[in-house]
Amino acid sequence: MNLVPDRDVLLAADDINIGYGRVEVVRNVSLSIRRGQIVSIIGPNGAGKTTLLSGLMGQLPVRGRLSFFGETATEQPSVEALVERGVTLIPETRELFGAMSVEDNLLLGAFMRYRRGDKTYPGTLAEVYALLPRLKERRMQLASTLSGGERQMLAMGRAMMSKPQLLMLDEPSLGLAPLITRDILKSVAELRDRGVSCLLVEQNARAALRIADYAYVMESGAIVLEGPAAEVARNANVINAYLGVRSAAS
Repeated sequence: MNLVPDRDVLLAADDINIGYGRVEVVRNVSLSIRRGQIVSIIGPNGAGKTTLLSGLMGQLPVRGRLSFFGETATEQPSVEALVERGVTLIPETRELFGAMSVEDNLLLGAFMRYRRGDKTYPGTLAEVYALLPRLKERRMQLASTLSGGERQMLAMGRAMMSKPQLLMLDEPSLGLAPLITRDILKSVAELRDRGVSCLLVEQNARAALRIADYAYVMESGAIVLEGPAAEVARNANVINAYLGVRSAAS
């Protein structure tokens, strides 16, 4: 992949490698996310998907070339620098503050905006409540009292408070019932419609491919297949490995 300057390419990675010490987990991965896209990464447990997100978010060292918003990085940006530029990660652990209210958790998401003098965050809070009305109903509850689905909604809402251009989500359906998973991924699709691009790591391949524009299949630390999500969903190997018989008939 050639990293050509293009402001509509929010993130591009070219031949990147990520590991823990001497253990290399992600090998020679190239991918890109354009403005207005949901890009999904599917694959089995242990494929390196979470490690990939951690590296892209600056939490692990990356070897290879990275480009953000059309500018090739001369050195790997820090987490703080990426958040400042509009890149946010929701980890699978969600990392909420259980002893704080729902609304206080949301307001923490706007802290960097507040620090630089941006006073428009109350409007963003109203947008979050409009997109995720259950959070408005629960706004005075402690985060620790929420259900699993509500906690994922809160993690998404808190990320939205930073006004991201690119939102990375790590297994948002983890541990959730199918109906709640549907609601969460519907919210991800609505975020795209509001102008937020999403990089979605998800084990529920069928649900992920249904809302994605483009998809990558990752196995053993490498990308083994990529293409428009609808085409990936019709690939025989993907059907056999991840989707099952029902997708072949649909």
